[in-house]
Amino acid sequence: MIELRPYTAADLQVFAAELGTREGVGELQWFGYGSQVAVEREFAQTGFVTADGGRFTVADGDQVLGRVQWFRDSWGPPASSWCWEIGVLVLPEHRGRGVGTQCQVLLRDYLLDHTRAERIQASTDVENVAEQRALDKAGFTKEGRLRSAQWRGGRWHDSLLYSYVRGDRS
Repeated sequence: MIELRPYTAADLQVFAAELGTREGVGELQWFGYGSQVAVEREFAQTGFVTADGGRFTVADGDQVLGRVQWFRDSWGPPASSWCWEIGVLVLPEHRGRGVGTQCQVLLRDYLLDHTRAERIQASTDVENVAEQRALDKAGFTKEGRLRSAQWRGGRWHDSLLYSYVRGDRS
């Protein structure tokens, strides 16, 4: 059964090895190399869970399938108009089997159950059809196109914005 759980030190090594390259994250999520030292420092200081966001490991028993993250964003004054922006990254060998959709649902429900957020949003590259399907299946609503939203691979890329609001829960 797929679940979200807090990161462990062993997870850091899995993600560094599996997701630290273009092949690991995929062409549509490759933004260049980052500092593993900074990631390890953040983990040591916060365990990746703070009032402003966090990361969880996606696991099926002892098997690591991927990770999810969330951070505060806002559409007005941050004190009163904040929402969660979420992201999901599934390890290459687990893609194409519905894991991404389950991750979206699990993280969405976790945030609605444990925070006061009204809105949860996600954006994805216009070419990332698999992520668009996962968001649709998880009950998110496509709101529109964000032009030139991400700098990746030497040029700007458009993204699609999706949302789920508390009232969408049945």
